[in-house]
Amino acid sequence: MRKIICFLLSALTLFAYAPAAMAEGVEADAKSLILIENSTGSVLYESNADERLPIASVTKIMTMLLIMEEIDNGNMMLDDMVSVSENAMSYGGSTMFLEAGEQLTVNDMLKGIAVASANDGCVAMAEHIAGSEAAFVEMMNEKAASLGMENTHFVNTNGLDDDNHYSTARDVAAMSRELMKHEKIFDYTTIWTDSLRNGKFELANTNKLIRYYDGANGLKTGSTSKAMCCISAAAKRDGMQLTAVVLGAPTSDKRFDAARSLLDYGFANYSIVPLCEEGEEIERVPIDKGVIGDIGAVTAERSAALFARGEGKDITRETEFEENLSAPISKGEKIGTVRFVSDGKTVGECDLVAGEDAARKGIGMILKQFFISILGGIL
Repeated sequence: MRKIICFLLSALTLFAYAPAAMAEGVEADAKSLILIENSTGSVLYESNADERLPIASVTKIMTMLLIMEEIDNGNMMLDDMVSVSENAMSYGGSTMFLEAGEQLTVNDMLKGIAVASANDGCVAMAEHIAGSEAAFVEMMNEKAASLGMENTHFVNTNGLDDDNHYSTARDVAAMSRELMKHEKIFDYTTIWTDSLRNGKFELANTNKLIRYYDGANGLKTGSTSKAMCCISAAAKRDGMQLTAVVLGAPTSDKRFDAARSLLDYGFANYSIVPLCEEGEEIERVPIDKGVIGDIGAVTAERSAALFARGEGKDITRETEFEENLSAPISKGEKIGTVRFVSDGKTVGECDLVAGEDAARKGIGMILKQFFISILGGIL
């Protein structure tokens, strides 16, 4: 809860730095657009970002998110074998040409999904994780709800057209941001060309920005007759990760042009300034009744702030600690707060926690110190 409150405070403060919807320099021919900065979640540009639209294979961002959660939670390994069902094999469109009864590793399935946008791979992974695609889709919708994706509903794992399958640019940005917290995914979304089945099946990334845009590291394209051309494009420069979502572009080239324009705008006009690293000691704080006289106050998490480029050079810190800090105190226990201030405005806030354990003095130590103080006074 403290992290949520901290994030909301930062987001509300940083919102003041966001530009108007029709910012100069952005040229895009699409139904819906949004550009966000990932670490803060700040919206840098948006146009019609909340219209419910079909999103085609951009859907696979949620599919990959659930796969990465299974891996990072220890429920699945990259070298686990995945069996292909008749149902998975039956899916057309963009595929990795799976055969019923074939087995591939999770690693290879992820390559097929992230690089070749394999519809059959999505279904095979859904069945492997949840037992059926329908059960996996329920997981997708539950995850969307947990991320606050209020205008999203999935009916399949791959984005094939269906009237009840839709999302918005804002919601796509939210699930894109969540996927990129699993940094292993970049091993797949940054692949330009690769192969499967001992070189028998060649892969080429559907996201052309990976090769042609500086800093591009993801994330997923999509196109159908109903959705038109879509992309969630990710790029990172100078420590700033941006996500540009384009939905409903009339052609593939205009989709990529719009994504480039959004990303160019973000990198030209904004920068991320680190405020603190996780575990950074801010100061030492006196405590009462402890075996030690003070403890280190360290930051609970990494924090950064978004600024218009050229700003954010003079940042000060303000600390506030709990009253009457007294041992025992456990390492990691919250003991205060640090605020980061620029031009009189709070641009970030983070909990301060104890950097070490502080045991309470025993009666023996208290008596010893008492007699030492008495004898010292006499002498």
